[in-house]
Amino acid sequence: MWEYSASVDVLGRVIEVVSGMDLDRFIEERVTKPMGMTSTGFYVREADRDRVAQPQTDPAIGKRPPMFDATQKPKLFSGGGGLVSTASDYLQFCEMLLHGGKLGDARLLSQSTIDLMTSNALKQGSDIQPTCCGALETSGRHRRWDKVLDWVLRCAPKRGKSIARISWVILLAGSTGTTFFVDPKQQLIIIMMIQVPVPANHFYRRAVRYLAYQSVSASLE
Repeated sequence: MWEYSASVDVLGRVIEVVSGMDLDRFIEERVTKPMGMTSTGFYVREADRDRVAQPQTDPAIGKRPPMFDATQKPKLFSGGGGLVSTASDYLQFCEMLLHGGKLGDARLLSQSTIDLMTSNALKQGSDIQPTCCGALETSGRHRRWDKVLDWVLRCAPKRGKSIARISWVILLAGSTGTTFFVDPKQQLIIIMMIQVPVPANHFYRRAVRYLAYQSVSASLE
């Protein structure tokens, strides 16, 4: 089965031990700098503080919900969250995934790693933690989500075969609504950079995904 856990935080610490670097420095040197992601990190520098997106007002209380302070450098770097970025930087990362681990002349991942990342790691009928099922819209006759190396893969229910055999859709969702989809069959990337805590952000995730795919369907008709 698959359960939501702190496993990625553990992996972040493993990276620090193996590399001998703090996680923020490792990500900068090995990921964001090669990808040209100049506005991505664990906190926002002084010059960019006025660019931080604010959460929308909660109509029930008339105030903005509390969010973590992205302007302060954290004492501990989380392998499972805490990065801040821009839509253009995020697009660079998604483009790398769409093109088999490579962006321009920089290769971050091998094609074999991408293939492994987009292969279903769960057997047919495996359990997925219910609290995560709601957030990822696992219900429905013609779709389900399977976990693959900390990504979520959209899979076909018939015979337990993954859509990855002909196409795959990667999803990664943040707690305040940041979401991206990568669909190489359609050559499509969907990026949502929003500050809306759960469960209110579920509405926006569904709406944006449905509208995007409806537009693709309409353009093919």
